[in-house]
Amino acid sequence: MLDLLGKRLLFFDGSTGSCLQERGLKPGELPETWNVLRPEDVVGLHREYLLAGADIITTNTFGANGLKFPPPAGVDKTAGPAHMPASGHLPQFSLEEIVTAAVANARKAVADVEGQTGRRGMVALDMGPTGKLLEPFGDLPFPEAVGLYADVVRIGAGAGADLILIETMGDGYEAKAAVLAARENSTLPVVVTMTFDEKGKLLTGSDVAAAVALLEGLRVDALGVNCGLGPVQQKPIVEEMLRISSTPVAVNPNAGLPRVEGGRTVYDIGPDDFATSMKEIAGMGALLVGGCCGTTPAHIRKLVETCRDVPVSWPTDKGICAVSSYSHAVYIGGAGGAGPSGGDGGGIGVGETHADHDRENRESRENRCHQPSESGSAGGAGTGGAAAKPGRVNPPVIVGERLNPTGKPKLKAALCEGRMEYVLQEAIAQEERGAHILDVNVGVPGIDEAATMEAVVKEIQAVVGLPLQIDSSDAGAMERAMRIYHGKPLINSVNGKQESMDAVFPLVAKYGGAVVALLLDEGGIPDTADGRMAIADKIYQNAGRYGIKPKDILVDALCLTVSSDARSALTTLECVRRIAQMGGRTILGVSNISFGLPRRDLINASFFTMALQNGLTAAIINPGADGMMAAYRSFLALSALDANCMGFIGAYAGTEPPKDARGGGGAGAGGGAGAGGGADVGQKGSPGASGKAQAGPAESGDSGAPGDTGKEPGTGAGANVAGGTGKATDAGADGGADASEPAALRVLSEAIRKGLREQARRGAAEALADRAPLEIIQEVMVPALNGVGQRFEEGTLFLPQLLMSAEASSAAFEVLKEKMAAAGQTKGGGRKVILATVKGDIHDIGKNIVKVLMENYGYDVLDLGRDVDPGLIAETAVREHVPLVGLSALMTTTVPGMEETIKLLRGRAPWAKVMVGGAVLTKDYAMRIGADRYSKDAMGAVKYAAEVFGE
Repeated sequence: MLDLLGKRLLFFDGSTGSCLQERGLKPGELPETWNVLRPEDVVGLHREYLLAGADIITTNTFGANGLKFPPPAGVDKTAGPAHMPASGHLPQFSLEEIVTAAVANARKAVADVEGQTGRRGMVALDMGPTGKLLEPFGDLPFPEAVGLYADVVRIGAGAGADLILIETMGDGYEAKAAVLAARENSTLPVVVTMTFDEKGKLLTGSDVAAAVALLEGLRVDALGVNCGLGPVQQKPIVEEMLRISSTPVAVNPNAGLPRVEGGRTVYDIGPDDFATSMKEIAGMGALLVGGCCGTTPAHIRKLVETCRDVPVSWPTDKGICAVSSYSHAVYIGGAGGAGPSGGDGGGIGVGETHADHDRENRESRENRCHQPSESGSAGGAGTGGAAAKPGRVNPPVIVGERLNPTGKPKLKAALCEGRMEYVLQEAIAQEERGAHILDVNVGVPGIDEAATMEAVVKEIQAVVGLPLQIDSSDAGAMERAMRIYHGKPLINSVNGKQESMDAVFPLVAKYGGAVVALLLDEGGIPDTADGRMAIADKIYQNAGRYGIKPKDILVDALCLTVSSDARSALTTLECVRRIAQMGGRTILGVSNISFGLPRRDLINASFFTMALQNGLTAAIINPGADGMMAAYRSFLALSALDANCMGFIGAYAGTEPPKDARGGGGAGAGGGAGAGGGADVGQKGSPGASGKAQAGPAESGDSGAPGDTGKEPGTGAGANVAGGTGKATDAGADGGADASEPAALRVLSEAIRKGLREQARRGAAEALADRAPLEIIQEVMVPALNGVGQRFEEGTLFLPQLLMSAEASSAAFEVLKEKMAAAGQTKGGGRKVILATVKGDIHDIGKNIVKVLMENYGYDVLDLGRDVDPGLIAETAVREHVPLVGLSALMTTTVPGMEETIKLLRGRAPWAKVMVGGAVLTKDYAMRIGADRYSKDAMGAVKYAAEVFGE
């Protein structure tokens, strides 16, 4: 594949499941079993696609994994194939038999067609979702997910697959697990296609930019989109992907949207229209095209005929530096293509020095880093980077430093005692105060840094939507965090010591990330700008040997206190200026400049402004420090990076300057911690000890901690750093308890809104002192959940946050349950709802999400699980006289099982309302198979339940 990729358009095949249905696959029957039971049909389908012109056929293994095909009880799954006893429609073959047979069938079809036509096709080992949602939002641990995919990869690669296709991924975290499994267990090329909704979001809330950043960081060979939508609906998603991706893009849409005709599922786009739409997509720059649900060999034949002569070219390097969380990407630095990227942007080539590059390119790049942005408001990126765009000059990025324990005794104590609540409150506070990225450092003496780092990263990424900067001098701790991180992180740090580069760069190459590069080496920190720039050259060149491009390196020229070296600030600024003029990225731990001086806030704010003017692209500061954020907002307004000064106006309109600077509670005030409250950029010791700059004396205060730092006048806790309205996030803002309520109720409401389990437990326990359990549920918990649900529907909050809010509510309910039981009360009050994934379908992600939310709204959920026989669903509905049944299906092949279930319910439980949902369904389709309501998400299900129960 890699030999042909970029030389001509490559064609995937189309749907397997729906085509096997045409050959007799029954509702609820597992398609993968046909690899063994009816191999001639599978080989025949592969052959048809190859003869239609497909270059790549996908094995019939979409749902093949250890959850669907577990080894027999007591049998070591590594011992070889073993039959399972048949039990109804349950699998009767081992995973090894299924995957081995699937690859053999595909290889036979390839050999047959090659002998017939001389064209040699390629076999892609197909891996789809496990059907489980990963922790912390679901119950599948990340290491277990990697293991499930690793089993398939080892078998498929050994059986002769040519490449690996990871497809229909609605969760970037699960896609990462599959990619790691592929890379660690084979040398095959890897293609990953994600499934987005019509709003361009994955199931777990990720946008296109975040998905691209993650997959490019993992160095997949091609990335793209499949399923969910037809080619017309996918076009805007593909446009965005092509605009920002430097990696080849694959597009495999459905044949439009499904509908029912004569009891059969059909799709609304025929071969001619499909090919016409796909020719436009191919002309936009996609390098691999094919089909998904509903696309037949006829679709692929017409696709090949129409598109085979579309000219192609390898995607250009967009020059983007991006880090990401589960929800969004943050772009760091200037216009795409500018900077030391090694490409057409005039980058620094291996062996070329900064002095040479500076001399040759100074004139053309002199003002590159300060061109006005076309994006309008400079930082709608406050918590989402909405206004920050690739290909333009982006506003400087704020990295919140409050989760670095240096000089912060409260944080040190919390880390040593394992009190995550304090850590999470600090993270949330920085997000609300306008940080774009959060630094995470757990380097406390005597602590198990690797285990603590992993635990802290897991907890933070469960409740905060910002990308993280993993900050450690311990490579083991760094790798533990990078492996389980959901996105592409910023890595702090590497330096010019060969030992450091040899330890850190392989991790960045494997897991992806942008990396902070400290300008020090075995000789310490040079006194001159030339000396530090020579180290930058060395770091760039060593990074290049691992395939890490300069665009993903943020150079830290190091801030040394001016109290000991009067020229240290000038040296640092000169390095920042020279890197910026070449289009490179820079970062500084700003507050280190002022150690040992009084009124450090004044020095810090002034130096920050100077660094920004010299082209600084990222700064590690305390976003709760008034003076620093004022300097930042003012710089954006004065540099044409805040369109119409809307960010500045939003923060300061209606405010008055402080009457006494000493009472502002800002940077450096109240404890002398300075703007950063301690050392920045992970500076945890002397160069001789750790290779990092001297942190200076321990700071006495804990400024910036929740409750300790005064807010900037007029900003509110939730002020956006540049482009927002400064919308407050008080307890009542999202439907929770307002300020007039008792403190315990406000604590509980806030905890539910922010997904803080321990705080929710404490708030519920304290609220019981003067409120009845049902009163707490109805007056505090449900309104708080409603507020979260409204934000989810508005698109300002995403599925992981919705689920964590529900988890916090569950934690609170556990506290209330004992008292309710003693009073003879039940949470659901008899409001019973059945939920089930239909026969033949093991994918219960959607069902489980609905379950979590409905339980937290007080419904008694009878969860029948997945792959549920229609008879069991109807029997339960009759026995329990349940008013509402919810059915879920992900796969086209299992939708007939949903229709069969609805028909049975109509006959045996006619009073029951039926709501349905799943990736393959539409509202029209749901109505045609007899459902009462189609719910596209969990909040829709909750709303319909309220209608059914007359609430």
